[in-house]
Amino acid sequence: MLHAITFDLDDTLWDNAGVMEFTEHGHYRWLREALAAWREAQGEAALPGIQAHAEGLDDYVARRLRLAREVPERRGDFTWLRLRALEEQLEANGLNRSAALMWAAAAMNEFHRLRLQVTPHPEADPLLARLSQRYRLAAITNGNIHLARQPLAHHFPVAIAAGEILAPKPDPRAFLTALDRLQTRPEHAMHVGDSWEEDILPANALGMRAAWVSDRDDRPLPHRVQRIAHVKELPELLAWLEKRG
Repeated sequence: MLHAITFDLDDTLWDNAGVMEFTEHGHYRWLREALAAWREAQGEAALPGIQAHAEGLDDYVARRLRLAREVPERRGDFTWLRLRALEEQLEANGLNRSAALMWAAAAMNEFHRLRLQVTPHPEADPLLARLSQRYRLAAITNGNIHLARQPLAHHFPVAIAAGEILAPKPDPRAFLTALDRLQTRPEHAMHVGDSWEEDILPANALGMRAAWVSDRDDRPLPHRVQRIAHVKELPELLAWLEKRG
């Protein structure tokens, strides 16, 4: 019945909220401190627009949001948005173009280093190892974690960064790309994710089965959609589906 299973990552295979807050503040704090030290070594003052952490970070976020509105095709490519917002902010505060490019790229390197410090649910690694013996597996994420370096990468021969292909979920192209690389039709695949709008509805619309990872139990579920409270419940769900035929 099922040949393949695709997984969302953030808040499906690990809790992500704390990691993103840590990463958001951490990479911007690194930029402020490293840039100030570099300018001090050259006898130059710190840049006033990013000297205060809260005000600089707020401006950085505002620039990202504006860029997402102005370049809607890039709205899900969070690495691009962050990089361009940093370049723009640094130039607006007095850095020349080449220095702004250099420091924005360095800050994004720090972002990706911090972003990788996720802790998968303890059940995730053995679960995926067991599933990979029977199903083809793929990851589909709107996040900008480096997919090849994330902790569970070895379980996913197919990994789709949906924003980077300009098709952020719920765009069906992210799912169709994964299914094409898995050589699987939608009716023979299941998607597992925590977002009703970005994971469950688009997968269901394509004809995939879907496992909604949620502790909510307040809405009727469409045909071919089941709810689980935690990804560790997935084997039990799969066994139940097999018995039903």
